[in-house]
This record gives sequence, structure tokens and C-alpha cells, in this order.
Amino acid sequence: MFATTPLRIVAVAAGLSSPSSTRLLADRLAEATRERLAAGQDRRVEVQVVELRDLAVDIANHLVTGFPPSRLKEAIDAVTGADGLIAVTPVFTASYSGLFKSFFDLIDNTALTGKPVVVAATGGTPRHSLVLEHAMRPLFAYLRAVVLPTSVYAASEDWGSQGDEYTEGLPARIRRAGGELASAVTGRTVAGASRAPTLDDGEDGLVPFEQQLAELRTG
Repeated sequence: MFATTPLRIVAVAAGLSSPSSTRLLADRLAEATRERLAAGQDRRVEVQVVELRDLAVDIANHLVTGFPPSRLKEAIDAVTGADGLIAVTPVFTASYSGLFKSFFDLIDNTALTGKPVVVAATGGTPRHSLVLEHAMRPLFAYLRAVVLPTSVYAASEDWGSQGDEYTEGLPARIRRAGGELASAVTGRTVAGASRAPTLDDGEDGLVPFEQQLAELRTG
């Protein structure tokens, strides 16, 4: 029975426009993860994208009343029940959007314990790329998730860019992040995201995903 249970990947997109570059980045990260999972194991893979724009009123009502409408509860249950999570926000005033933060404020701070997460953001200029490190990683560290090493920032100029001999283009970063999430979901070894390698990690300095989970649950 267990072998036939699908692997569930959920992407949360906090874009406000339609079409949205934030939703596009979420879709591409989800597809990169799905492709790697499909190539690496036999279980079925289910991908769901949660668009927060469609839940904005429900989120506001929940913050006021303390009771989530059914559609919002389904989204929260999907996020907390996922095997792997992709979280994508547009950058507003050098941080994640208020809608993005409001949604994750509704999630219990232990509900994502040990869950592998890829963080990503979109913005008009590369100058805001540090939002991934100074805002998004701390948020998911507080929620006790395992934030994977590769985060993805897409500025307007990155779309269609393949990079050069010195830098990776956006498609390469998406593929790498998707591969890391697929490895984490299936329990294969990934590079440690939250601490520097030690001698206990072996000659490659890689931390088994199970070890990361154990450290989070006992920390």
C-alpha cells in the first residue's frame, strides 16, 4: 500500500497579477522537481500549485475570525501534508509580500517540521536577491522546515537568460533546485542547508537528509 502512495509536491505562489512571473517560476520549479522524481523512482508524483491571490479574502477573514473557510483549509492541509514544498513570493519593499507572510502566519509553527522546502522569489531588479537569505530562510527556519541549499531568484532580465561561462542562467538554477528537492523528498543525500559540514559528515561533506530531520525534531 505504501509503495503506491503518491509523492506530493506543493508550490505556493504569492503573485498578484495574472499572468504572473511568480506563478511561472513556481510552475517551472514544480515541473523540474516532478521530472527528477519521475526519473529517479517508481512512485506516482502529484503536483499542486496554491495561488494565494485567489485566497486573499479568505486569509484576511481567517486572521480576523480564527476560522478558515473550507477553500483556505484545503490549501493549508495541502501545504502541511506535502512531501516537498516550493514557496515563491514577489519582492515588496525588500522582503516577501504581505500576502505570503499572512498565509504562513496561519500555519502552526511545528506543522512544517522537517519538511524540505525550496524558497524562490521574483523581482524587477537583481538587487533584491538577498531577500531569499535575510527574509525567507529565517521564516522557514522558524517553521522548522529544511530549507534546501539552492534558492532561486528571478529578476526581469533573467527570463530567457541561459547564463555564461561564469554564471548559471535561470533554467540551470531551477533544475538544480528541483533536483535537490527531489533528492530530499526521496531521502537521498543532499548538501546540508543549515550548518557547515563537519568531520562527522564524511569525506564529501554531505549530510544525510534523515540526519537533518533528526536534528530538527530534537533541537
